[in-house]
Amino acid sequence: MVEPSLIGMLMAVGLMVIAIALSSWQGLGLSKMLAIATVRTIVQLLGVGIFLAFVFATRQPVAILAVLIGMVSIAATVARSRIDQQLPRLLLWVWLATFVSALITVTYVCLLVIRLDPWYDPRYLIPLSAIVLSSVMTAVSITGERLVTALRNNRLDIETHLSLGATPKQAVQTYRQAAIKAGLIPTINGMMVVGLVTLPGTMTGQILAGTDPLTAAIYQILIMFMLTLATLIAVLVVTHGIVQQFFTDAMQLIEHPTS
Repeated sequence: MVEPSLIGMLMAVGLMVIAIALSSWQGLGLSKMLAIATVRTIVQLLGVGIFLAFVFATRQPVAILAVLIGMVSIAATVARSRIDQQLPRLLLWVWLATFVSALITVTYVCLLVIRLDPWYDPRYLIPLSAIVLSSVMTAVSITGERLVTALRNNRLDIETHLSLGATPKQAVQTYRQAAIKAGLIPTINGMMVVGLVTLPGTMTGQILAGTDPLTAAIYQILIMFMLTLATLIAVLVVTHGIVQQFFTDAMQLIEHPTS
């Protein structure tokens, strides 16, 4: 792998200098935002790099677990912020969906596919978890917002189904299915064109690091399968939690579920 030099990194920053200059020239009003994004990218990634180097060196299960819990919490908080703010206990359901989906998929891969020794090797566990959490965060946001909007906008249709003897699950099934499909579309579309239209960042990074292209492709296949299962588990859990908050124990539709 070619190690980037200090001069090389300064030249990399030059890419953003050019972008800022172009924005200013065209009067797009993005110069300040691009400058802030550049500084934050440098500070955040260098900080993460230093921190992960420490975690990798210590290889302490407690430290690794703390990092993973922190990642799950941040992902859940961001996903929750993009969904209707009035629903009570939604953060708990989003956190649960994020945690369970990541736990199942990453544990399966680490123990049965890669077969890590030790099983908590942070060089695999943390990057794989980060990839999964990023995809889950997006899927949960899209699915949650789509379902909440549908339930609020189709009250009459839902109440009609309930009056005809349908259970809450049956009454909202159409809207839940549509929301879940919407949340999975980015992942499924990615699988459809991977290697044809796009070369995923993970695979590209491995190739640049000197990994054999075929090995990099195999790892990317594994990651795509992980993302699919994780996002599906997450949206199933979060939609279940959302539906529960729209109905009473007597299976009546709540008019305005709020905290």
